[in-house]
Amino acid sequence: MVNVFSGTLEEADVAIVEGYVAGVGRGYEGRVDMDVSGCVLCPGLIDAHMHVESTQVTVPEFARAVVPRGTTAAVLDPHEIANVHGLEGIRYILRSRADVPMSIFVMASSCVPATHMETAGAELRAEDLAPLFDEPGVLGLAEMMNFPGVIARDPLVMAKLAVSHGRGVPVDGHCPGLAGKALNAYVAAGIGSDHESTRPEEAAEKLRRGLYVFIREGSSARNLEALLPIVTPQNSRRCCWATDDRHPGDLLREGHVDHLVRKAIRLGLDPITAIQMGTLNPAEWFGLDRLGYGAIAPGRRADIVVLEDLPTFAVREVLVAGQLVARDGRLLVNVPRPTTTLPQSVHINWQIFRGFHVPVPPGRTRVRAIVALEGQIVTEERVVPVRIEDGLAVADPERDVLKLAVVERHRGTGNVGVGFVTGFGLRRGALASSVAHDSHNIIVVGTNDDDMLAAVREIERLQGGQVAVNDGRVVAELPLPIAGLMSDRPLDQVAKADEAIHVVARALGCQLTSPYMTLSFLALPVIPKLKLTDKGLVDVERFTLVDLWAT
Repeated sequence: MVNVFSGTLEEADVAIVEGYVAGVGRGYEGRVDMDVSGCVLCPGLIDAHMHVESTQVTVPEFARAVVPRGTTAAVLDPHEIANVHGLEGIRYILRSRADVPMSIFVMASSCVPATHMETAGAELRAEDLAPLFDEPGVLGLAEMMNFPGVIARDPLVMAKLAVSHGRGVPVDGHCPGLAGKALNAYVAAGIGSDHESTRPEEAAEKLRRGLYVFIREGSSARNLEALLPIVTPQNSRRCCWATDDRHPGDLLREGHVDHLVRKAIRLGLDPITAIQMGTLNPAEWFGLDRLGYGAIAPGRRADIVVLEDLPTFAVREVLVAGQLVARDGRLLVNVPRPTTTLPQSVHINWQIFRGFHVPVPPGRTRVRAIVALEGQIVTEERVVPVRIEDGLAVADPERDVLKLAVVERHRGTGNVGVGFVTGFGLRRGALASSVAHDSHNIIVVGTNDDDMLAAVREIERLQGGQVAVNDGRVVAELPLPIAGLMSDRPLDQVAKADEAIHVVARALGCQLTSPYMTLSFLALPVIPKLKLTDKGLVDVERFTLVDLWAT
């Protein structure tokens, strides 16, 4: 047995009564015996921070995928669906937890919308969030992405922090690249964690200032290998694992938190330390240890993973609250079908829609282009000469300068932000998605305006999804009718459709491993450096809208 308190392996029997561990040691007898001789027991894994919407399936389907891999609890920030449907979206996630064979917890979404430089489907103020803290399963305040607002003491931001501190709940952070006095101010506001570090020195400074550091390994942002060297015996108990945004195909192929543990062990981290980071550490940060999570010990929940061996972290069986729920990669219990629905969420006012034309001002020839980076959600800025036809700036696929647009889809405002991006490598057609963090307007990248428009119209017809268009024809699509974010279909079907649109994206010339995930983050104006919203181009470091045209 992995003893996460002592950091040692211990030979023992585990006695379970009514879902809890009654004792650990020798001399126990039970009415039912489960022989796991030769195996290793460890506590059930906990994902410290994730957005279930990014799996593109419902909570029950997510559980079907991850419980057989050893995840028995997850802390969700439902701010994706909250940015579309507000409190109704958060409560949809809370209702979806019913009868699911794992523990699902929710953090109240702090940034809806994430900034004033975009149009979301809802707005949540401190007085809207306060009642959530009284609802079962809500642990605290989710990632405070508006770090400039914290540092500037924005009254609306401060009100949310004050409500949370008044309730004594944990507050998660989100402060990419923050350092020095600005980081001190952010931490002094009572924020206790961060999952946005991409460089070892950044994570190390955050640890020194008292933050829990969640090491993230998602589908697009893969930071584990870069950050692992900072984990030492002295600081490891302040480190946790987080998947943040993980796609359905990666859940099936690689796994969930188990994948992070295996990868860390393979890269040289002590196996017991890797397990602590996925069990006791997050339980203590969120106060779940007081509810019995995070360890195999007397009085704790019997959430137990049976491993074939420790180094490979090969999961044989999984118990949740003492019940055997999975064996050899298969769930042994039923998960409920989603029963509740949400209103349609794609509303485009075509009467005032102004298209994707970019007139060229006199004397201007260069634009600020977003640089998409492989495996990262941060971007760079590059000034590039633009191709001009008939007085309009157009895409130039030969030089990998593509047109990018964000179309507002919640309120029918007609807003369209248009810019340029490099790094996609698309040679033909267009890719579009109603998943565009965090306001989730429609984002589309393309080599020509006609294909971009056809892609947006198809997403409207689907009421959410991801599509690929070439020569005016839809060549692949993944419908996402729940808030434009999630499918009501089983995970394997969603993963198959997801793989199909990625195959088509590669055939159209896209060079990125996860083009739709990367595309979705190009609209996130709280992650440096340059992003695009329905209101225009955003310089995140200056936290302001900027002109597309460079001098």
